[in-house]
Amino acid sequence: MAMQGGGIAFQEKVSRLLSRQHKKPVLKPNRPLVLKDHVADRKPERGEASCVTEMSAMLACWKQKSFVEALCATEMQAFHVCVEKAQAHKKRSDWEQNVDGSHRGRRRLSSQQATALLKRYPNIRTEI
Repeated sequence: MAMQGGGIAFQEKVSRLLSRQHKKPVLKPNRPLVLKDHVADRKPERGEASCVTEMSAMLACWKQKSFVEALCATEMQAFHVCVEKAQAHKKRSDWEQNVDGSHRGRRRLSSQQATALLKRYPNIRTEI
């Protein structure tokens, strides 16, 4: 019961501060209420390391065979096959990655691509 009374008092105080007496709100935002024409630069997320076991087997073989590539052909072939599979999987998952999870075949835009689109189609600069 005490919390409900406090919640109502808080809501009344907020509505009083936001009232449009004298045609201006009492609370003033510290930044304009307009979207910017750019997004923050961010690095793409790093993926997991793939083919580590194949690479370590290949390097161990090289070390044992005094770095003669012909003697470690099977390990090298296994490593190259693993790398090709990993690249194909990454390409496929990048294509299927969705912005909001609902559209297949669309990928997430990088920050540079989003900024280019926002500069091409700028936002309205007046407050609503």
